[in-house]
Amino acid sequence: MRRLLTPTVVCLCLALACQNTAPKSASEGLTVFAASSLTEAFVELGEAFSRTERCLPPKFAFAGSQSLRLQIEQGAQADVFASANGDHMTALASSGAIAHPKIFAYNELVLIVPKDNPASIRKFEDLPRARRLVVGAPAVPIGQYTRELLQRAEHAFGPAFSSSARKRVVSEETNVRLVRAKVELGEADAAIVYRTDATDRVQTIEIPASLNVRAGYQIGLVGSEPTGLAKRWMQFIDSPAGRTILARHGFATP
Repeated sequence: MRRLLTPTVVCLCLALACQNTAPKSASEGLTVFAASSLTEAFVELGEAFSRTERCLPPKFAFAGSQSLRLQIEQGAQADVFASANGDHMTALASSGAIAHPKIFAYNELVLIVPKDNPASIRKFEDLPRARRLVVGAPAVPIGQYTRELLQRAEHAFGPAFSSSARKRVVSEETNVRLVRAKVELGEADAAIVYRTDATDRVQTIEIPASLNVRAGYQIGLVGSEPTGLAKRWMQFIDSPAGRTILARHGFATP
């Protein structure tokens, strides 16, 4: 009798792992693709969500938004996509791959330098002093925002400023965490990252508010038949509890 009941008990446990997750199998849980700058915030959100829903924490895939978009376009299995800018979300929504996209958080840019600050950069206007500047690649949201920032700086400080800064770019990385790592490892004199990515392992230099770029983060459901769990994740992100967690990690919310 014990041998006959065991498979049944196992199946029931799997079925109860997350409540109301049809049509996706409960044992599969929730899969969230998210921009790398959301890593710590989403991990904490996932833990809080699992307690609220009494389910397993979501499975996360963190990477550059452009990389995650490509994976979704190629059929990767995800329930929710959170992008660091609207371009990738708009492209997916236009093709029918994403439903109900919306802005759920905002970020802004800062300049970071190593702790010992070898280039003696004290303010944003000192950026051309950097011998080695690291930025995001053009297709990456942080790279797009950085180029917009340099364009604004050109109008404020003259063409020589952005031209000089661009000449000092030694690496273009595929996500903001790789940009930050170059500074942490001493392989760059300066880099431009999101405020939420500036840690105590680097020095943070403010960018003038008149020049700074506000990054709008969008989230949407993947596929034409989203699970109930995916919908509730979206609702949780927008709840007071979700907004509190995002704010704790440095994000502004609508």
